[in-house]
Amino acid sequence: MSVAHKFTFDLDLAHTPPPSKVMAEDEFDRQIAAARQQGYAQGFAAGEAGAEAQSARARAAATEHLADAVSHMLAGIGAYESRHLAGAVDLAASVGRKLAAHLIARHPEAELEALIHDCMASLENAPHLVIRCHPDLCDAIRDTTEERMRITGFAGRLVVLGDPDIKLGDGRIEWADGGLVRDINAISSEINARISAYLAASGVKDGD
Repeated sequence: MSVAHKFTFDLDLAHTPPPSKVMAEDEFDRQIAAARQQGYAQGFAAGEAGAEAQSARARAAATEHLADAVSHMLAGIGAYESRHLAGAVDLAASVGRKLAAHLIARHPEAELEALIHDCMASLENAPHLVIRCHPDLCDAIRDTTEERMRITGFAGRLVVLGDPDIKLGDGRIEWADGGLVRDINAISSEINARISAYLAASGVKDGD
């Protein structure tokens, strides 16, 4: 026959852990919302960082492209300025030659008379003065020189010779120990040489 035992609680209530606290539904919702907000903020920050990096790369590429464009533009401007300078100098030289030719045609004796005026101031003691010019200018040059001789007191002998090989406006003045030459072709060559030197110094090649 079985014996009935009295049921006893083998439990120390003083050391029993308190029951787990149950989170209220509104607190749970609040924490979920906070987690979502944090996740959104982190995702937004990461997206901004990526967009900023992409924007920085785009700006760098645009800046490089702009620098290349400016470099090409400056090179083009330099080439244009060189061509413009060469053209302007050539035009000025052409106009100058045409004006000189026009003035010589109107007053062919003017340049030679200017040379005579310049040299006779220091020829008081020269024994003679020889002037070679185009035959068409002999009379005018003789008259001008004789008038100049009276003003300066030149007492030497004057010889004016016509030379058909000398162009109108050109001429040679000779005395015992010196002389002067007026040659439009030599002057033109000197002008061309100086123009070429100027353009070369400016970085412009002939023919640009």
